[in-house]
Amino acid sequence: MRFDIFTLFPEVFHPYIDVSIIGRARKSGALEVHLHNIRDWATDKHRTVDDEPYGGGGGMVMKAEPIFAAVESVLGRPPQAPVILLTPQGRPFSQKVARELAELPRVALLCGRYEGIDERVRQHLVTDEISIGDYVLTGGELAALVVLDAVTRLLPNVLGDPDAPDKDSHATGLLEHPHYTRPAVFRGWEVPPVLLSGDHGKIARWRREQSLLRTLHRRPDLLAKAQLTEEDRAFLRKLLSEDGEALPSED
Repeated sequence: MRFDIFTLFPEVFHPYIDVSIIGRARKSGALEVHLHNIRDWATDKHRTVDDEPYGGGGGMVMKAEPIFAAVESVLGRPPQAPVILLTPQGRPFSQKVARELAELPRVALLCGRYEGIDERVRQHLVTDEISIGDYVLTGGELAALVVLDAVTRLLPNVLGDPDAPDKDSHATGLLEHPHYTRPAVFRGWEVPPVLLSGDHGKIARWRREQSLLRTLHRRPDLLAKAQLTEEDRAFLRKLLSEDGEALPSED
């Protein structure tokens, strides 16, 4: 899979994309990341990429010309790949959206800065808008890294355990179960005995119940859309009945 990232600060990406899972994915050929500095397509001697907003007001707005020139120079006219703007106004990013993007051969990420971008970029160049949360960042670079990381984990043969993405939090709508490793006892705190039992059936059931319990306590809103079996529902109903509550409805 190939990512083309359009930004004013390409240098901020290398410390992250050169290491760990993304770094290994790039070395193996499973992932390509191409960074494009939008300033390279500015036409004046000062490499101007922003200007004051029409109508007044504070802040600066990224100009349409260098953005269009950059994206069309790399992706063609019209662009031969989705162009995603990272913006607080976009649709919420989720594991489902990450899986959606992981199915594509090529994706372009456009990182905004300053007060925003010229609306004509949004109207006539961008094909999708994604937000990583209801807050405002200085620019889209951090959001682009979040999207890149989440999608990379879902690519074939990137993780050591091919089933790992299906066990992660939010993969099935639930939060992931707790994890433990050696030593078995640390400062008097013991690993749950079931994990040391060697009974894989009991371990799987314990992990599932812990996942349900953690989701119920931390993100009960997720249960309404989670993929639950009848055994899951019976376990949750037992927990909730003890507290006098009802299982969240799917409606």
